[in-house]
Amino acid sequence: MHKKSFVTTLSVCVMILGLAALGFAQEAAEGGAHHANSGAQMKDFMWRTIDFAILVVIAVWALKKADVKGSLSARRAGIEKTLQEAVAAKEAAEKKFAEYSQRLDQANKEIEVISANMKREGELEKERIIAEAKEAATRIKAQAEAAAAQEVLKAKDELRAEAAKLAVELAEQKIKQNIAKGDQDKLVGEYISKVVTLH
Repeated sequence: MHKKSFVTTLSVCVMILGLAALGFAQEAAEGGAHHANSGAQMKDFMWRTIDFAILVVIAVWALKKADVKGSLSARRAGIEKTLQEAVAAKEAAEKKFAEYSQRLDQANKEIEVISANMKREGELEKERIIAEAKEAATRIKAQAEAAAAQEVLKAKDELRAEAAKLAVELAEQKIKQNIAKGDQDKLVGEYISKVVTLH
């Protein structure tokens, strides 16, 4: 690539020199009167052309040395690579974002399901506790009623026993007041004979 550019530049310089030489040769052929001046002009033009060709060669050499085209090509390749990396990074980021969005949506759904389950379990537990409390209250009430009934029966029995005891005591006192000693022995004998007969 460098060699081809150098050959092209050299060809252009040779063409310029050739055209200049041809122009001066034609001028020299046409005007013999100006022959003395034309040689000096031709020499001056030749030096100027050589100077220009040298400058062109130096400029081309400097450009090749600086490798402007290669630098621009490398810069372009670097920019394209950077753009491709940026596009790939963007696509990867979008893919990650979509993945995380999907995971977040899934997590939100799971949280909603867990929340609904916990709420339902909480309601069931509440109902169970209320039912157990009602059952316990009914059982305690029944026990209290049974205990109260027992206490009432016990109190009645105690009152009956006490009333019987008092009745016996009153009867004894009345009998003692109204029955003589002989009657008393007779009643005791009859009672004993009845008891013996029953057993």
